[in-house]
Amino acid sequence: MAAGAASSGLRGRHAEAGPGVNLLALRSHNAALVLDLLRTAGPSGISRLELAERTGLTPQAVSKITARLRADGLAAEAGRRASTGGKPRTVLRLVPEAGHAVGLHLDRDELTAVLCDLTGAVVDERRAPLDLGAGAEAVVEGAAGEVEALTAGSSVLGVGVALPGPLDHVRGVLHRVTGFPEWDGFPLRDALVGRLGTPVVVDKDTNAAALGVAVRGGAPGDAGAGGVAEAVGGSFAYLHLGTGLGAGLVIGGGVHRGARTGAGEFGHQVIQLDGPVCGCGNRGCVEVLCLEAVRRGAVDEAARVLGAGAANLVGLLDIDLVLLGGRTVAAHQEAFVRGVGAVLEERARREGVDVAVPVRVAPGGARGVAEGAAQLLLAPLFGRGEG
Repeated sequence: MAAGAASSGLRGRHAEAGPGVNLLALRSHNAALVLDLLRTAGPSGISRLELAERTGLTPQAVSKITARLRADGLAAEAGRRASTGGKPRTVLRLVPEAGHAVGLHLDRDELTAVLCDLTGAVVDERRAPLDLGAGAEAVVEGAAGEVEALTAGSSVLGVGVALPGPLDHVRGVLHRVTGFPEWDGFPLRDALVGRLGTPVVVDKDTNAAALGVAVRGGAPGDAGAGGVAEAVGGSFAYLHLGTGLGAGLVIGGGVHRGARTGAGEFGHQVIQLDGPVCGCGNRGCVEVLCLEAVRRGAVDEAARVLGAGAANLVGLLDIDLVLLGGRTVAAHQEAFVRGVGAVLEERARREGVDVAVPVRVAPGGARGVAEGAAQLLLAPLFGRGEG
């Protein structure tokens, strides 16, 4: 039944215009409002009266929505609460284990899969070697096998897949991934749907990670998501330096993908015209300069190169925060935060700005992309993270 609730939310989001569609979208939107309040209330729960007050819905509408959520197993009673007058109020809570989403991170050489409950909490995890250059059939079969092993016996809403771009987020079709041109035009979403028989959403690894950060600040018991929550209502850039380099952009609380999911191809901005040749064919891209410096052991140099790219983003988008993630950053966190921060501070001084845009390590650690990939399925259920 939980899977039915998920598919309704996705239909409401992507349905074409036509008779009855607005009513469906409104119903899904209202259910999402209620579900999100149940989620953020945590185990202590929230009353129907409070739900009505906070959503602006009528008590009758809230009663209908919560009855449907209870029938689907998504909500349950959490006891009673004293009232200022009359009988005690029944409080309701989200049932986290009523449904799960898989977050699948396909890196160039490693696969990470997580199983998340409705709150986004990871309840199981798998890792395996991966060769993105082994061909589509081998990668799809290997990924599907890991998902099946992870989800045995679980109620699954679907699978969110995150991998290097560029790609078409709407159709789930890959474009020319740097270093892996054979993937150009491959319909990854449809291939996995056919193999797994469950809904699949595909997005860039950086977008997934940024989405995970954007929704993380509202999670129950999350004390600011490492200081990120205050920026969720504004704008931030998530810079991911691992086997490649890319950016996820959150503007006004939503992931900015661009008209063709092309936003965030950060690693291939040229900052040295006569620099080394990059895998994309250009010279002097931020990605090749960063990775070559890391290979030489010149981490401070790599950090300043990354800082130059970050300064360009700050100047273009006037963002509030820069977050750093990826395995290369994880291996040298202090050096990258210090180096990128120094470049942004230099920029702020030149422009006469009192406080530079802060630089922090993104929450989520090594599985931050995979957790964000699960949110590709979960966030729309709660009306969050739309971009």
